[in-house]
Amino acid sequence: MEEAHNARVLGLGQQVLVLAHSFGTNQSVWKHLVPHLVHENRVVMYNNMGAGTTNPEYFDFERYSTLFGYTYDLLAILEELHVESCIFVVHSASDMVCVIAAVTQPSQNSL
Repeated sequence: MEEAHNARVLGLGQQVLVLAHSFGTNQSVWKHLVPHLVHENRVVMYNNMGAGTTNPEYFDFERYSTLFGYTYDLLAILEELHVESCIFVVHSASDMVCVIAAVTQPSQNSL
């Protein structure tokens, strides 16, 4: 999952920040913010399926016809990266993806 979404982890801090971009963009929207965050935090960035450098072979129209497909991807990325607690920093439609993730796995995420 991490590779499919070009997930990256920067910084070594205790607090994990997950940066989630919106549709029509990719993780590069955070390029001016990340340098200010990595000194004290561990920053996780990823591309939603169909954005940036994600492999189009993985795109499934049925899975991504609702926000739940994107939510399941986010939860799988967090699990793969062993993220037990995090703060979401989101843009536009990804706010609902993160809200659904927080409701689905409340012990894993904090808003």
